Amino acid sequence: MAVLYGAYTAPRSTTPQGQVDGSLQGGHVRLYREKITLTAQTVADTVIVALPSAGETFISGTLTSDVSLGAAQISIGVASSTAKYKALAVHTAVDTPVSFAKAASQSAKLTTDEIVFITIATASLPASGTLIVDLYFSQT
Repeated sequence: MAVLYGAYTAPRSTTPQGQVDGSLQGGHVRLYREKITLTAQTVADTVIVALPSAGETFISGTLTSDVSLGAAQISIGVASSTAKYKALAVHTAVDTPVSFAKAASQSAKLTTDEIVFITIATASLPASGTLIVDLYFSQT
């Protein structure tokens, strides 16, 4: 039976064994949590939720809200790609954590520090309630 290595463990297949990138294998997880008090934030508003540093790698995110966001659509990203981490969509789950991630954003380390924010589209957010955004990144 063949022994195969994935893209991130491939350095271990060499002689002598190489080191794996700690931000992709065996790194420390850093949580960026933001609590957003819903106050009818409107279309095209942005809400900053995290400031990850260069060298970190995105793992995944979770949204939890105590109210439905209704017809409002949200995406999570950065200025150069407003849906880098979460595609534009409605979030109607109440008190149920919903995970999100995009494969392209999970496969590369950040080359610069980022300002990550929510973009609101289609309709305003509710006038009351709380939205929790958790973003998980790994670092060496």
